[in-house]
Amino acid sequence: MNAVRSALVFMWMVVSVIPFGLGLVVCSLFLSDTRLWWTFAVPWLRGVIIAAHLVGGVKYRVHGMENLPDAEDMRRVVLCPKHQSTWETFFFPSMTPHPLAYVFKRELLYIPIFGWCLARLKMVNIDRRKRSQAWTKVAAQGRELMDRGKWVIMFPEGTRTERGKKGDYKSGATRLAVATGASVIPIAVTSGRCWPRRTFTFIPGVIDVSIGTPVSALGRKPGELMDEVERWIESEMKRLDPEAYAIKRDSALPNE
Repeated sequence: MNAVRSALVFMWMVVSVIPFGLGLVVCSLFLSDTRLWWTFAVPWLRGVIIAAHLVGGVKYRVHGMENLPDAEDMRRVVLCPKHQSTWETFFFPSMTPHPLAYVFKRELLYIPIFGWCLARLKMVNIDRRKRSQAWTKVAAQGRELMDRGKWVIMFPEGTRTERGKKGDYKSGATRLAVATGASVIPIAVTSGRCWPRRTFTFIPGVIDVSIGTPVSALGRKPGELMDEVERWIESEMKRLDPEAYAIKRDSALPNE
């Protein structure tokens, strides 16, 4: 039954992205990327979350919503979320009061329609094989996007991690925050509970999203700031999803 429900959601995503995506690309000829964001991108992404909820049985609850600056607050922000599945990439634009700019691998631009939309929304695509050039691009474009009122979102682990595990936290997000005087907001997300990575099947349940207190990067060093972000996220993950980490600990115990 879960497979059927999941298939219906993914079919809706594929079918619905065509009119939304083509509409965005055509309207990009005379609308700003910010208008495109609120008119096309956010409604479609919000629709995916709703479809996953109503059809796939994937609910969510948000903790610490008050930690997000409001729409009138123009401070620079870098969001640093835990990354366990694709769900959070769809979810965050539907909950933030500012347009987001993702830092993503350039290969996504080659996906028909979806990739075209990413290009028109003026986000930051990088070639992960060229790290020094990638950082230069993130620093330059990240500053420009923040000056225009956008928040930058970077997954510090770089890629999706298995539920109950920790990836290698890289300091790119905190380097950008230090360079631009931004605030860093750590976010814990238990999406692996309902949408395991590298799968196309939803598991009905509840995803917890916990938003941490903004941390100013002024006067901080990128490495020690990312260490603080990592400690908060991983500690919060164990609090939100203790079963996953209990399973991991039990599997590491020697056989009696």
